[in-house]
Amino acid sequence: MKISTQLTDDGILRELGERLAGIRLGFNLTQAKLAERAGVGKRTVERLEGGEVATQFSVFLRVCRVLGLLDHLNALIPEPTPSPMAQLKWQGKMRRRASGKKTSSSDLAQWTWGKAK
Repeated sequence: MKISTQLTDDGILRELGERLAGIRLGFNLTQAKLAERAGVGKRTVERLEGGEVATQFSVFLRVCRVLGLLDHLNALIPEPTPSPMAQLKWQGKMRRRASGKKTSSSDLAQWTWGKAK
């Protein structure tokens, strides 16, 4: 099944769990062996594969590392690429901050000492 916006969160977690189980079986690993190599409990792997995940993301990463899937996470969250105009503007400098909404002086209330609001 393809993961899409039509699926609920539970549906996506269930699909990811099924995919992890399939990959684990492709490596001929038991849940216990995968858990041991990933440094987590067998029950955690069971929950992860069952889509009933209430674990930390780091557990997911550990399991992905053992199954050799970390490189595929680049597709999940690709590295941000600036637009060509932004590249020219920044000329190779890394952006460090987001620009917030600019407020005009008319948006700011005048504040003076001694006036209570």
